[in-house]
Amino acid sequence: MAQPRTPRTGSVFLDPRGEDRTLRVTWHQDAQLVVLSLWRDNVCAGTFRLAADEVPDLIALLRQGLDEAYDAARERVERVERPSEVG
Repeated sequence: MAQPRTPRTGSVFLDPRGEDRTLRVTWHQDAQLVVLSLWRDNVCAGTFRLAADEVPDLIALLRQGLDEAYDAARERVERVERPSEVG
């Protein structure tokens, strides 16, 4: 299958499940919008328009989730590297 074309002002993210599933993120500066669209086999299955002034809130939410995931992973590694001492 052909790779999806990357938008000029955005990006394409591939779904790890394959089957030509992608998320496309495009900026529309003239309308002050970011459009998130779900694609499958080069057919758009749905879109979501996010106002540009709401993007910082989305970024903050994603950042918080990423920080929490890193913290949880770090705690798992520390438990493996330093198992509890049995007294």
